[in-house]
Amino acid sequence: MVAYPHIEVREDGKPRIAGTGFKVRVLVEEYLATDRNVIEIQVSHPQLSLAQIYSALAYYYDHKEEFDREIADLNRMMEEMRAEQGESLLAKKLRELGKELP
Repeated sequence: MVAYPHIEVREDGKPRIAGTGFKVRVLVEEYLATDRNVIEIQVSHPQLSLAQIYSALAYYYDHKEEFDREIADLNRMMEEMRAEQGESLLAKKLRELGKELP
């Protein structure tokens, strides 16, 4: 059994960085989406130590399939919600003014 001293799994089954409440998934999504290295992530989150960040990433890679499935499910759910909501008021107003969102 592998121990992750900087990770705690709460009653809801979601792993968090111990003592912070910071979800491992959120850190992983940022890491994957921004292509930033751990030093850059630590600068963005000075409350986290490098050891905590590395531990979160190690936890992710040891549970990659579960995380990737959860992230894909959340992204799919967000797309469905966007489709149901339709055009935002800002996008509609810009379109009416002859402009578009970038």
